[in-house]
Amino acid sequence: MTDSEDREQQAAISRMLFYYLNAPIAEGCHLRGVPPTPGAVRIAVRAGEGEDSETFLYEIPHDTAAPGNIPGMLRAVLSGTQLYSSGDVGDVLGMTLIRLRPEEIVPAPEPEEGQALRVLLGLSDPGDDEDPFLIGFLMKDVSLMRLYVRRADGAGLAGVDIRLTGETTALTASLSSLIEEEERHRPAPDDPHCEVLVDLTNW
Repeated sequence: MTDSEDREQQAAISRMLFYYLNAPIAEGCHLRGVPPTPGAVRIAVRAGEGEDSETFLYEIPHDTAAPGNIPGMLRAVLSGTQLYSSGDVGDVLGMTLIRLRPEEIVPAPEPEEGQALRVLLGLSDPGDDEDPFLIGFLMKDVSLMRLYVRRADGAGLAGVDIRLTGETTALTASLSSLIEEEERHRPAPDDPHCEVLVDLTNW
């Protein structure tokens, strides 16, 4: 792999998929690797357990799918019966190689745990251990999470309720300023873990 754009995209997709080493990417399916190849990303997935398991190598051309859609595409492919032409199937290192056509795949939604992890990682900075912003979290109802974050004025913690549905990147980027808007503050009589509540579920 010599193209710098290929290397950058390969590295970004590899980092994005680290999480799936510790959690199934779909029921019964586990990430085994992201080996590099020119012009595409290949994702090794083991399906099944024990002697009945089989490892597949899914190939997705770089210019056909946004990196953020790749986990959803894999969930869609791994969750149902798929038919492939002989030209899209091969063998590499003893794994069945399958070349995917992203334009024909509707990405499956991300599970709640994956959405929560994405938000939490977006708010966590290993360099801020001495003065962290994110202090804790609590999964509440379906797709609802309360974040416990430090207030800039030093007046304790805010409990911030957010929804995990939809795009959360802009919300996490704006969170530190949103929690300082006093008109959003509500008392927290039932939650001993924070001084005020901030409801951003409709933001």
